[in-house]
Amino acid sequence: MADRVRLAVRVHVPEEPAAAGPPVLLLHGFAADGQRDWVRTGMVAALTAAGRRAVVADLPGHGDSPAPATIAQAGAGAIAAALAGVMDAVDRGPFDVVGYSLGARIAWELPAAAPGRVRRAVLGGLSPVDPFAALDVEAVRQAAAGGPMPADPLSAMIAGMVLAHGDRAAGLMTCVEGLRATPFEPGPWRGQEPPVFVAGREDVVTAGIERIVGLVAGACLVTVPGDHLQALAGPGLLEVVAKTLVH
Repeated sequence: MADRVRLAVRVHVPEEPAAAGPPVLLLHGFAADGQRDWVRTGMVAALTAAGRRAVVADLPGHGDSPAPATIAQAGAGAIAAALAGVMDAVDRGPFDVVGYSLGARIAWELPAAAPGRVRRAVLGGLSPVDPFAALDVEAVRQAAAGGPMPADPLSAMIAGMVLAHGDRAAGLMTCVEGLRATPFEPGPWRGQEPPVFVAGREDVVTAGIERIVGLVAGACLVTVPGDHLQALAGPGLLEVVAKTLVH
């Protein structure tokens, strides 16, 4: 199908498979990939050591996934629907989900895209304000095509992240436009259990996350050391995931 969103997926299996719980779907951040956010940080190793299958998906235009062909393919709902297909291909039962930054934003859509399939969720580095909605998208587009950098700091930051990926910049720009067209407007959480939110103490991206936590009865917020990148790479997120998913 022309509108099908294709994703690169790797399933990491424990050396000694055990009935330790459902698979864990890991969703990375913007301009990152599953290898950087989940393998290098030790998350995959920790989960497989605990007997869990770790399902690492590269989002469209990231890692080994092809660039989205259209803006519609890069929308949050389309990505969540594609991830529901990934879940179907791996296991027909429930999943736990760990998402960071953009991955957490996409994870919010999953329970609606895969009804009854999301058991527990850890949502780290989630911005309560959609960063893509405030972009000067035309200025970012021009910068991605080799023009001057945007004047405002947010647009310049996103343009820099896009340009850092060289020949993949055009595909990431399509992702920016697709996400901007489907801004984060959190409705009811439809997972089986309330999510656990994780935020770095010095992470300005998550400022005001208490508002989102308050939307879900029973949800909790755990703060860990560091800024946006340090909270992902440090031991705090691993500890929260272990306590939430592997107890």
